Amino acid sequence: MTGRSAPAALPPSLRGWLGPLAVLAALVVLVLGFLYADDSEPGTADARIGAAVYGVGPPWRHIALATDFLGEPVGAATLVVAVVTGCLLLRRPRAAVLTVAGAGLTVVTATLLKSLVGRTIHGENLSYPSGHTAFATALALVVALLAAGLLGLGRTAGMLLVLAAALVAGAAMGWAQVALGAHYPTDVLGGWCTALAVTPATAWLVDRTADRLGGRPSVAGRLERR
Repeated sequence: MTGRSAPAALPPSLRGWLGPLAVLAALVVLVLGFLYADDSEPGTADARIGAAVYGVGPPWRHIALATDFLGEPVGAATLVVAVVTGCLLLRRPRAAVLTVAGAGLTVVTATLLKSLVGRTIHGENLSYPSGHTAFATALALVVALLAAGLLGLGRTAGMLLVLAAALVAGAAMGWAQVALGAHYPTDVLGGWCTALAVTPATAWLVDRTADRLGGRPSVAGRLERR
């Protein structure tokens, strides 16, 4: 299904920029994790931002709850199924694999980091990084990479689309998490950067595995390199 004729999950024109971005994002995740390890209090930035966002009333609270639902198991599964279905209808099997693998590995990474960092909120609730924000950002990245490939966008336009999608999705879910008091703002930043680090790496791995199984790079991949 991800054979030699399948278009790449990670457009070749974006690999040169997404690689360094993923490394930078991973460094941010590690630095924040080190700074807030075993902590249970908001930092200075957390307190200031949280004071402005936390405790919103109707209708914003309803919007925050609806956004939060999209990161819960039922809501997240519904989104993943919808994106996978769209990928298959568009004949982008690698993108379909990336939807499941990218979102899944991002959430698994965020979950593991929570246990390693040990930051808590409201008692014993592990908070860093935000898994909801990581998931939403990862899924937005997958959709943006799919769109960049379908539209044949170049490096600049493709990166602008990818970054805009990640920023909008991450900001929306991050706002909901802080507004509902589920996470500190730095948890949200950590979740956002977790997705930026894991998803491009997973896309590269999906393409590399598919190329090996197919015996050679995809036709679409070779055309995009020209």
